[in-house]
Amino acid sequence: MPKILIIEDDTSFCQMLQKFLTRHRFDVSISYSLKEAQGKLRESIFDVILSDVRLPKGDGVVLLSKIKEEYPQTQVILMTGYADVKTAVNAMKKGAFDYVTKPFTPDEILSVITNALNIVSLKEYRNPAIKKDAPREETSKRYFLVGESESSKKLQQYMNLVAPTNMSVLLTGESGTGKEVTAKAIHQASNRKNQSFMAVDCGAIPKEIATSEFFGHVKGSFTGAMEDKIGHFEAANGGTLFLDEVGNLSYEHQIQLLRALQERKIKRVGSTKEIYLDLRIIAATNDNLMEAVEKGNFREDLYHRLNEFSLEVPSLRDRREDILLFANYFLDKANKELNKEVIEFSVETKQILHNYPWPGNLREMKNVIKRAVLFTEGSIMYPDSIAEEVVQSPNRTVQPKMFSKSEFEKESILNALKQANFNKSKAAKILQITRKTLYNKIKQYHLEA
Repeated sequence: MPKILIIEDDTSFCQMLQKFLTRHRFDVSISYSLKEAQGKLRESIFDVILSDVRLPKGDGVVLLSKIKEEYPQTQVILMTGYADVKTAVNAMKKGAFDYVTKPFTPDEILSVITNALNIVSLKEYRNPAIKKDAPREETSKRYFLVGESESSKKLQQYMNLVAPTNMSVLLTGESGTGKEVTAKAIHQASNRKNQSFMAVDCGAIPKEIATSEFFGHVKGSFTGAMEDKIGHFEAANGGTLFLDEVGNLSYEHQIQLLRALQERKIKRVGSTKEIYLDLRIIAATNDNLMEAVEKGNFREDLYHRLNEFSLEVPSLRDRREDILLFANYFLDKANKELNKEVIEFSVETKQILHNYPWPGNLREMKNVIKRAVLFTEGSIMYPDSIAEEVVQSPNRTVQPKMFSKSEFEKESILNALKQANFNKSKAAKILQITRKTLYNKIKQYHLEA
């Protein structure tokens, strides 16, 4: 269970945040001062620290330097008001992972924390110390982000289940959901991770040369065959062959694919030599293959060969809790590609990204973020940098609910009063406030009987 330390002198807000994160299965400790936080750090090592910028007798930036020196693996997220944004930006240059401006939504803080915990996925972009020539299998692992939504957790659970096997996997889902990335992640978690991963877009191969593309050919086997050619099956031998948009294969090539899978051997075009295969097939489609089978457009026997294990990659609108996580990922990627330093989305921008339905899924988000980074002049992305169709989308969902300090405080007081059998002195001790403060709060929230 990830360990989080919250450093915040506003006791009500701190307790509210602790309660929320505990419900999401984090091991949460709290400190109301720098001195108390330093004591907690001596006792335990934390995965993530959430610290307010302004604290009694010091600030979060001062603590940041000490944390990064003594606990380099601990990720520090700063919480700040608008007046302290510049300070937070400077803190990021000193090693802070990210910052959030108050008030923030529950989804927003979850996204930033998940981002920090997925540092193996994002660190390569943020930390130039990681070697650029790292093995492909290691970097591929880093690029698969595990989200916090139930859909994402279910997907990851099924991936973990099937990856160590040799079962053929059929990935379904809308266009742009990241089926190829999912296929790569399955390959990297399998026993074949040190072998080849070959991706083939079945819809992009001309029918006339598909056989040669799949199985290869020998020199002189047909007009234009000027030299021997290795096909995709042979190139992937020992590893994984990913067949994207497999529903686009012609009936003739479906038969050839079925035969190769059944016999586990192929011949290059123009050759009599048999090449034995030891590879895993992962196929993907955004079509309903069962409907294609019923219409006679796709062979049923091939469908069952490919569909030993089926995985649906969820759409972005079905994993809304992960939207800001993916947005930050694409922001980092766009910064690297465009040589920019856009380090944060404004609050309004985050709301727009969170509320937009993303019909094109991750592919659309990648393009939207990259364009917006190009148009952003400073270090913070504002709505005017985002494509108008995203900002003005009529299908945007309702605005996410912000943390309500007053509602949490009211609820806490009621719970304490009930726990103390409405003895105000005992309730004040439970809440760790003075009796006078409790009376004022009861009057403020109209809690008197």
